[in-house]
Amino acid sequence: MVSASYGWYFTFVQGFVYLFLLYLQGFTPKQMVNPWKTYVKLSAVLMGSHGLTKGSLAFLNYPAQLMFKSTKVLPVMVMGAFIPGLRRKYPLHEYVSAILLVVGLILFTLADAHTSPNFSVIGVIMVSGALIMDSFLGNLQEAIFTMNPETSQTEMLFCSTVVGLPFLIPPMLVTGELFKAWSSCSKHPYVYGVLVFEAMATFIGQVSVLSLIALFGAATTAMVTTARKAVTLLLSYMIFTKPLTEQHGTGLLLIAMGITLKLLPDNKPNKRVSSPSPSSSSSAHIEKPASTDQQEITELENVEQDEEKRPLV
Repeated sequence: MVSASYGWYFTFVQGFVYLFLLYLQGFTPKQMVNPWKTYVKLSAVLMGSHGLTKGSLAFLNYPAQLMFKSTKVLPVMVMGAFIPGLRRKYPLHEYVSAILLVVGLILFTLADAHTSPNFSVIGVIMVSGALIMDSFLGNLQEAIFTMNPETSQTEMLFCSTVVGLPFLIPPMLVTGELFKAWSSCSKHPYVYGVLVFEAMATFIGQVSVLSLIALFGAATTAMVTTARKAVTLLLSYMIFTKPLTEQHGTGLLLIAMGITLKLLPDNKPNKRVSSPSPSSSSSAHIEKPASTDQQEITELENVEQDEEKRPLV
């Protein structure tokens, strides 16, 4: 069997699948609206996150990894306050909502695990590194969309992949993973078929996530993807009729509370809509004298009329 530790190599192969799918969509570099240097940091973080996430499965089982990854929304919200171009500040109820969602999903995941999660030190370090990179990733993507609203999702995915693929080569060479994975996969060619199929599925997911970030921001997108994990686990119980325990119920209740709290409207009035700013009111007063031209024309017409009425001497 092919080892699950080839996370860097698998990400490298799937990157080329992404480029091929983008080529089929007709995207070319001529359609770019941002310079290439914009995507350097983003690409390094993106490829590092994918590689560490896939590689951590060699040292952590899936429930343990899911438990760690479900906390992503919290570092994303915290990191948003330090990213230039964003400087996000979230209200208290959104932090409470995120905590409820995370704790609920962790409880549900632990109840779903039939065996105790394998907390290997190497796996924990790798998935923690992936979490840190994820916290940067979403906010950097949101910052690019915010600073240049004309940026498309296909451009971001294309440029991130092209610039990011070279970043995967050094860790593969240092660890020797490139040659080991190449030799192992050549003995099991079906692995490439699985990678292509997975890349096609994740490609749709990547475009969808980028669309959510562009519309609603990185923190809301992180909460949506975290809630999606909970829905996936719940559907697995509904489809395969697995028994639900009290711990499952507690986790679902906390998840529902977190989502409900997130959906509550903000009671603070929107200052931009409810009350005009001083600058806008002053500009309104400034625009009114623009009708002086019309007043001058009216005065000239009155003068002409007076001259016509004046008796000739």
